[in-house]
Amino acid sequence: MDEMIAYCGLRCDTCSILLATRETDDEKRNKMRAEIARICKEHYGTELKLEDLTDCDGCKTEGGRLFSGCYKCQIRNCARKKGVENCAHCDEYVCEKLKEFFVKDTETKGRLEEIRSKL
Repeated sequence: MDEMIAYCGLRCDTCSILLATRETDDEKRNKMRAEIARICKEHYGTELKLEDLTDCDGCKTEGGRLFSGCYKCQIRNCARKKGVENCAHCDEYVCEKLKEFFVKDTETKGRLEEIRSKL
């Protein structure tokens, strides 16, 4: 699978939610989703129930399955409105939304910085 970079710099292709979506074994998928809920609570302070963990094909999907949290994502919505491939391509890089996100996920900043350095 090719590397799928989300607008914010997360890697969709390694995202637990996308991997759970593609899991065909129901028992494994349910265990994966329980772990996702635990991580979201610990890492992002987001309380999720298993039914909140909808299938997702990546945040750039058009008309496909999208994680419920991605619908509300301010970074995703901003990038889509501006029509940029990801935030590294934005004229307002680094904005306040990204600065806040980078505190929670430091790898995303490095990934976007690398992309930006090649523009």
